[in-house]
Amino acid sequence: MFRLNNTFSTATLAAVGSNMINIQAVSQHFQGPQGQLIAAVSDVSMSIRKGEIFGIIGRSGAGKSTLVRAINLLSRPDEGRIIIDGNDLTSLSAQALRAARRDIGMIFQHFNLLSSRTVAGNIALPLELAGMPKEQITQRVNVLLELVGLVEQKDRYPAQISGGQKQRVGIARALANHPKVLLSDEATSALDPETSRSILELLKKINQELGLTIVLITHQMEVIKEICDRVAVMDAGKIVEQGNVIDIFRQPKNPVTKAMIGDVIARELPQGVLRRLRERAAQAASGSAGPAAGVDHVFRFAFSGASVEQPLLSEVVRKFDLDFNILHGQIEEIQGQAFGSLAILANGSAANIAAAMHYLEQQGVIVEELNHVI
Repeated sequence: MFRLNNTFSTATLAAVGSNMINIQAVSQHFQGPQGQLIAAVSDVSMSIRKGEIFGIIGRSGAGKSTLVRAINLLSRPDEGRIIIDGNDLTSLSAQALRAARRDIGMIFQHFNLLSSRTVAGNIALPLELAGMPKEQITQRVNVLLELVGLVEQKDRYPAQISGGQKQRVGIARALANHPKVLLSDEATSALDPETSRSILELLKKINQELGLTIVLITHQMEVIKEICDRVAVMDAGKIVEQGNVIDIFRQPKNPVTKAMIGDVIARELPQGVLRRLRERAAQAASGSAGPAAGVDHVFRFAFSGASVEQPLLSEVVRKFDLDFNILHGQIEEIQGQAFGSLAILANGSAANIAAAMHYLEQQGVIVEELNHVI
């Protein structure tokens, strides 16, 4: 029904050689219940750099799990190419593809452990399938048990360990064959928050110590904030936004991205605050606020890096003769940088407010006007 697009030139492949993963115009269709074709992934292209942690995020049904299965060709795309470390997987024979998949580790949401094997036995399985000698398997398994912190649990069975420990077994198993790429499909979504953080810390440690390229599939922006260098946002099978995580948080452009960031950093004003703002606006419109009252404007400021620590708000208040009232806000840390988001009610002359916002933008602050909410 569909054919792979093999029109990419040798020059194109050479140009992307510095990346670990290159996804080029990939589409994947499935047949719906009425026989209609449904595009689970539609014309997706992205590059993932060597040694980075790259997040792919989207709500349920966005196509992210289909895309990650296409990366290791567990689900062969109808169109496009998957190139890993310069090797075009979509052009390989079945035998060559099986060999290439040893460079790609995969961890799953529900662990996929064999209940009849111990922790050590589950980790050893891919090494046994690869035909590694028994002594070397034992040595490799011991190294991995130490890495994921399961030395004392090595002789236990999956039923005897916690969910977090099961995921650590899954991670160790995925690392068994020294992969270049680790794919994580919702690896923390079945875990409690504290255990999830410990798994993310383990993945970060693996990335730093082994230089492994990690692709994280998730529906949780909190996961992206905690660990990822860059992120792609998916909706309805397409990439709607991608970039450095700190830049996406500072200035999201797509409504889907804004909504998902709102799960971590509140972008909507509380209902009580909105009610008071609307009452104040109604008083101003009726003239009951008095003739000397200034002009009200509502803004959201996004700070990052050094600007978080500078007294910019107090400086602007003095410099432009304004009154600021902080309505809502928080400060987080993203990619090792402080990030602040504040909703402000600014009162003063229209000219001074405009000049103040321009000044803040010159200092690197992202300014978004929110007057439409009142």
